[in-house]
Amino acid sequence: MSLPKLHVAVLMGGWSNERPVSLMSGEGVAKALESKGHKVTRIDMDRDVAIRLAETKPDVVFNALHGAPGEDGTVQGMMDLMGLTYTHSGLATSVIAIDKELTKQALVPHGIPMPGGRIVASEEIYERDPLPRPYVLKPVNEGSSVGVAIVTDEGNYGNPIARDAKGPWQEFDHLLAEPYIRGRELTTAVIGDRALLVTELKPKSGFYDFDSKYTDGMTEHVCPAEVPDEITQACKDLALRAHQLLGCKGTSRSDFRWDDTQGVEGLFLLETNTQPGMTPLSLVPEQAKACGMDYPDLVEAIIAEALADAEKRKGAK
Repeated sequence: MSLPKLHVAVLMGGWSNERPVSLMSGEGVAKALESKGHKVTRIDMDRDVAIRLAETKPDVVFNALHGAPGEDGTVQGMMDLMGLTYTHSGLATSVIAIDKELTKQALVPHGIPMPGGRIVASEEIYERDPLPRPYVLKPVNEGSSVGVAIVTDEGNYGNPIARDAKGPWQEFDHLLAEPYIRGRELTTAVIGDRALLVTELKPKSGFYDFDSKYTDGMTEHVCPAEVPDEITQACKDLALRAHQLLGCKGTSRSDFRWDDTQGVEGLFLLETNTQPGMTPLSLVPEQAKACGMDYPDLVEAIIAEALADAEKRKGAK
């Protein structure tokens, strides 16, 4: 789809833990749009964001925010009330997908394999383990592996976990406890109605945490992943189904753990990101490039879907 020349507001920054990543994503998107001849207004989100958007009067907003409140439905609801056309997923999808427990409730009944587990109060874990070790503790609604801890018998958190041990229990009142799935880290991007490729992530630290994701040289990306065809197909099928079941728009990225001793039975979806990164190290642009779509074309494709979706909704009224 060839786009007319547009005025695009690129919404980035904000105040979540993922602010630096959002700024990199937003700047990359802005430069890509300018290279295509579009007019771009960069907006580093603050509390006056509604006023800034009203003054800007863009044709479309490219939402390059990561984390709350830009990825959890808050900003989406505001833009809905303002009648703005914006990229990526809408309010309801954003609310569900950023919450790992709500995501399970939406996907598992439809046959999407996800790890078991339960929500626990952080106070509980100082008395006893919520699950047999090894297990994972993570915030319920944070992205980019912010605040994830793997609790093992050999680890230095204590047994039970000590109050003074550094971890997400010091920052969050409640955490999601899940069984630890040994094996390999895989991810698949979806654009529109198409699953792209499977990338294997091999962090040099041994865990694909925030620093490994966004520090150059700390993680090897194998794209396409060197895995059996049945695993590639399963990742693509599950990523596309999750995208559709959650009602994602534009692009999403689903992350998996695969226990390669168990075949396809060892594949579990961990989460679906509704606003995946668009930085130089990000996985969606990397997979799109491997499929023959350069970065500016990817950005335009995401905007094209937002415009088409807005027209569809307008016609349905």
